[in-house]
Amino acid sequence: MHIAVAGNIGAGKTTLTRLLSKHFKWEPHFEDVVDNPYLDDFYHSMERWSFNLQIYFLNSRFRQILQIRQSGKKIIQDRTIYEDSHIFAPNLHAMGLMTNRDFENYRSLFELMETMVEAPDLLIYLRSSIPNLVKQIHMRGRDYENTISIEYLSRLNERYEAWIQSYTKGKLLIIDVDNIDFVNNPEDLGMIINRIDAELNGLF
Repeated sequence: MHIAVAGNIGAGKTTLTRLLSKHFKWEPHFEDVVDNPYLDDFYHSMERWSFNLQIYFLNSRFRQILQIRQSGKKIIQDRTIYEDSHIFAPNLHAMGLMTNRDFENYRSLFELMETMVEAPDLLIYLRSSIPNLVKQIHMRGRDYENTISIEYLSRLNERYEAWIQSYTKGKLLIIDVDNIDFVNNPEDLGMIINRIDAELNGLF
């Protein structure tokens, strides 16, 4: 079984993935942030490094999905391959930070990969407002995220919402995270767990 958690930068994907993996005894697969050789360069010079970064993520995520399906285990994944192709790469292209040539090359590669992967059994989307994202990003204090602008986050949020509205690949659970605290409030985490149980087991 393959569960995936999607959402904008700072929405709480990694934290929720960790908590759910512990509760359900699912094996967590996290986004390759620490070992990513392009991330720091990208945030300092987006136009120069956008294509390199997106190809790195695409390769990493594709490899991850193949491993998930081959393992036969119950796995929860932090971020999906769809977010790269439907949100991050098109956003960079629209902002003039990725050339037409690079974007077409990227999109062609993704479309080929998509024919070889299956969608997750359940997609959990963490919906968040921009002020909440900014607060979370500042709280975790990653140096390379200090240069992220509110305009950039807003553009991503708009694309996330458009993608989720049109998502039809499988079961979808939307969680509004602005007014809940699933880290410090066990009741909030319990609510999410109950909703996941209902989606996976058909309970109402």
